[in-house]
Amino acid sequence: MQIPPSNVSGLAGLQSAQSGLTQATIDVAKPASVDVKTDTARPVEDVDKTQALVSAIEAGQQGEAAVEVIARSSENLGTIINLEV
Repeated sequence: MQIPPSNVSGLAGLQSAQSGLTQATIDVAKPASVDVKTDTARPVEDVDKTQALVSAIEAGQQGEAAVEVIARSSENLGTIINLEV
């Protein structure tokens, strides 16, 4: 099994966070339909807006963690390069 470089793992985490945030914002933005008989709003699909907002926060935190992985990888690479003579 091959272990990918840390910057590749960080980039994959960042892309995953972006995808999760996109889906969460789509779920939050879904409109409610109006029941004509009772004139009450009901969800178009059973989307829990609270869960979608929690997912958006989780995706943001995942993105921050991925950026930290990329930053640490860059720092480590810079340290290795500076140590070589």
